[in-house]
Amino acid sequence: MRAIIVADRNRAAVGEVETPAPGPGEIRVRVRAAALNRADLLVLAGHQHGAVGGAGAIVGLECAGEVDSLGEGVRDFAVGDRVMCSARHALAEYAVTDAGRAIRIADGTGFERAATLPVALQTMHNAVVTAGRLKKGESVLVQGASSGVGLMALQIAKYMGAGLVIGTSTNAERRAKLKEFGADLALDSRDANWVEDARAATGGKGVDLIVDQISGYVANANMQAAAVLGRIVNVGRLGGMKGEFDFDLHALKRIDYIGVTFRTRSAQEVREIVRLMQADLMGGVESGALGLPIDRIYPFAEADAAFAHMRANAHFGKIVLTL
Repeated sequence: MRAIIVADRNRAAVGEVETPAPGPGEIRVRVRAAALNRADLLVLAGHQHGAVGGAGAIVGLECAGEVDSLGEGVRDFAVGDRVMCSARHALAEYAVTDAGRAIRIADGTGFERAATLPVALQTMHNAVVTAGRLKKGESVLVQGASSGVGLMALQIAKYMGAGLVIGTSTNAERRAKLKEFGADLALDSRDANWVEDARAATGGKGVDLIVDQISGYVANANMQAAAVLGRIVNVGRLGGMKGEFDFDLHALKRIDYIGVTFRTRSAQEVREIVRLMQADLMGGVESGALGLPIDRIYPFAEADAAFAHMRANAHFGKIVLTL
């Protein structure tokens, strides 16, 4: 089969690889569309992302298509079902994934749109609802809100009943678009006054839940912006893997600082994340209340150009490949 592989540092290419077979509890999907993610750039740059990495590695984390083959013990799907899923090696003609990661695509939803959803829905439902323990009426701040998963976090927070939703972006044009996706207030995390602005918006209390995709330079500012007994969920590290951390402020505010990643989760844990997400959010997906903009669609053979577009940070929303 054809697949997008790591050809050289920061370069993707179409290669011929062996077609995978589903194991027990797995399904094989004939991929029709696949979405790009920042983690794919790390793999292309030579880094390991979970079990994926190295020369010749197949790139990709999410896709949509038809179930092509069932592994032993799979009862919830049939050959021909239209599904979207998170999966290793998703940028290929065929992708194998645990059946518990797959979600049926609603009638009327195209493969391109469906391919943009699995990672964002799973990641941000877990961050906002499960790890973040959002309660109706609480305030939520999403750092790095103009990314695909950030936009989904804004929407999930609003959909699940947050009273005030704040998003940050360092790009003024993107910041202006955040209100379309549920933000009541948009701030610039590079602005020296953003903490005061966030606290003022909460009546001086501070933010109940911060979903942080930046880390690095905002770690202490997040704690300054947080309420006493606030929660900070560390989802991403776009601003750096390390930074200053005021331990006294952390203790003073009694903040829960929670790290999340899929890389160290078991198959059973991921199945439960998908189950909880579907129970809460699929109604919103099917109604159109939850979704992501598609910035650009590329044919499969132009994957390297698609990654160059992502690397240039010139996009708003998801970049999709079609097969």
